[in-house]
Amino acid sequence: MTTLVPVLLAGGSGTRLWPTSRKSYPKQFVDLTGSGDSFLQSSLKRSAVMPNACPWIIVTGEDYRFLVAQQAKEADVSIGPILLEPSARNTAPAIALAAFEALALHDSPKLLVQTADHYIKDLNAFGKVISQAFQSTAPFVLFGVKPTHPETGYGYIECGEAQGAEFLVSSFKEKPDLETAEAYLKSGNYLWNSGMFMLDAQAYLDALKTFEPNMYKACEKAYQNASSDLDFKRVDSEAFGKSSSLSIDYAVMERIKNLHVIPYLGDWSDVGAWDAVAGLANQDEAGNAIQGDGVLLESSNTLIRAESRLVTGIGLENLVVIETRDAVLVADATKTQHVKDLVEVLKSQNRKEATEHQKMYRPWGSYETLVLGERFQVKQIVVNPGASLSLQMHHHRAEHWVVVSGTAEVQVDEGIQMLTEDQSVYIPIGSKHRLTNPGKLPLTLIEVQSGGYLGEDDIVRFDDVYGRG
Repeated sequence: MTTLVPVLLAGGSGTRLWPTSRKSYPKQFVDLTGSGDSFLQSSLKRSAVMPNACPWIIVTGEDYRFLVAQQAKEADVSIGPILLEPSARNTAPAIALAAFEALALHDSPKLLVQTADHYIKDLNAFGKVISQAFQSTAPFVLFGVKPTHPETGYGYIECGEAQGAEFLVSSFKEKPDLETAEAYLKSGNYLWNSGMFMLDAQAYLDALKTFEPNMYKACEKAYQNASSDLDFKRVDSEAFGKSSSLSIDYAVMERIKNLHVIPYLGDWSDVGAWDAVAGLANQDEAGNAIQGDGVLLESSNTLIRAESRLVTGIGLENLVVIETRDAVLVADATKTQHVKDLVEVLKSQNRKEATEHQKMYRPWGSYETLVLGERFQVKQIVVNPGASLSLQMHHHRAEHWVVVSGTAEVQVDEGIQMLTEDQSVYIPIGSKHRLTNPGKLPLTLIEVQSGGYLGEDDIVRFDDVYGRG
């Protein structure tokens, strides 16, 4: 019996949505639409319209493993294994890992492959095309989105002969210029390439073995030598590193004959840049959209996203203004595809803002830098219920912890004490220490560091429940 196995690819960095999306906390984990759910959570919740779907297989990077697990738990969606890529190798190898896993768990699996950055509003329409694709006799079925405007930021699929509700794929087209996109729209014979697929797992691996044998061998060995770690499956790093980096389009889809596509007629966006976010937001009569605390006067077609303070504008036209605690982006709304280039410039200048937020997420919770001065730093630390930091020490800094809310179990050398609201503890340089939240509510505290070096690499771990060295 054929089984439907949903697969979610959640390893991207989303640099075109900087500064909200950064490598340390990319767009798939962010609520950019105001729905209350991140893209990852919205994606997982779409299992409600999938016919008899098995638990999700999620493929992500090592850095995001605990974020994925935490957000899946918050979404209250059943997931299976979380496969960890040791390095980014694009979509073709990631899907190969998912195919090997699906075949190990299920009989005759079909993979419903999605990336964790899609906006899909009409779930009924989406569920309908999933059912159609699952019932199709074709081993490879693409989901193409009916264009609503001449979009230059998407690839296109040219439809060939009709096969019932499906079409044969005549050709793939790269992202076109505006004139070409207008011609595609006028012809009515082209669909946006959504990057979503229904694949027979074995057929996909067979095709990969034919077209990219070295990639197949690398992924097969990486999966065979995988090791389990908590709820994660960590594939072999050395073997996976030998795989080439190719998208599924280039590795397989553009080489296959008798490839089918099903048109999806509902709302869809891959939310790849800020102009797409503006298009999804609630707009006033002048085309302005405000997320957060913002005020606009005499402005039009402008997006303001204010994450930490009031942002105002007068006489703005066709702009995006994105504010975070440590960085602000102001861009022409027609140039948002180039934000990625800006991030590369910041990287070349060794600006940590290019990749890191002031708020950093860890398996146990998060910390946020509030003040950074010469020889001192103030952080807010939040520890999840039942979570514990590693037993550690520092060579160059002392720490002073003040509990704001919740209950803290603190170990300093051989002593253990319980702290509650407004109580504090001092940790001298060189003392072994550990912080645990034994309660059922989040623990929030203020940490004051002092010393000659305050870098995060001044940590010697003696014991860690999350397997970090």
